[in-house]
Amino acid sequence: MVRLRSQRYGSKKNPFYRIVATDSRNPRDGRYIEVVGTYNPATIKFDTEKVMKWLKAGAKPTDTVKSLLTKEGLIVKFLEEKAKAE
Repeated sequence: MVRLRSQRYGSKKNPFYRIVATDSRNPRDGRYIEVVGTYNPATIKFDTEKVMKWLKAGAKPTDTVKSLLTKEGLIVKFLEEKAKAE
């Protein structure tokens, strides 16, 4: 199963995160399929097309990533597109 999750980067007490699509069996900072965004506590950046592609393909976001996607309005956009398709 593919998950959208964060990978920690940066130095001690100065983290930033990459939001990636990865197999759920891989470790947190292990191998990933594709980078879909970044999260620095000051900024959040997502590649909307990549996020939507993975959500449509059935990828499940972790709780933290889901809250970030909600802040950016991508979950609402995905649900609207899904409702339109039905």
